[in-house]
Amino acid sequence: MTTPMVVLLVVVLFIAWMYNRLMRLRNRMRAAWSQIDVQLRRRQDLIPNLLASVQGFMAHERMLLQRIAETRAQAVSAGGDVARRVGIESNLDASLVSLVALVQAAPDIRADHNALMLQEELRSTESRIAFARQHYNECVADYNTAIACVPANVVSTICAFKPAIQFFTPDFSVTGKAPVPMPISRT
Repeated sequence: MTTPMVVLLVVVLFIAWMYNRLMRLRNRMRAAWSQIDVQLRRRQDLIPNLLASVQGFMAHERMLLQRIAETRAQAVSAGGDVARRVGIESNLDASLVSLVALVQAAPDIRADHNALMLQEELRSTESRIAFARQHYNECVADYNTAIACVPANVVSTICAFKPAIQFFTPDFSVTGKAPVPMPISRT
């Protein structure tokens, strides 16, 4: 074998190795997103039951309940579009925090066993979402770093590897502050 052939073979092997590495990172990121998606779907399944259990107690908060139902429907229709889901899920988080704050202030709802069970399920699901989101964001950071660094950026450009978006939502539980609710008409 001549020297140019050896060099060419090394370059081809390096490109193949780099491509496979980028594919592993992208697949790892997609698997992490699917874990978030499972938990978000679980939360979306809980919301109608929670709304139904508090609706009788909170007739005066009909606009908030309607906004939660509409935002949930948007989240369901967004599917796997991460960029769109981030904004919708942030709005849903804020509305749910407002609902939970109102529920905590209402003694009749706090006495309802079904509502308490659903709130606990929602709280547990929110913890799972936060954990899955953290793992996903780590995978996205690894992937985005890999496609941006030299020499992998050459392979990523040629093979059309695109940067991924991270999934950040406001964490109201850490700050202890609920979002300022939108004005709700009392009808």
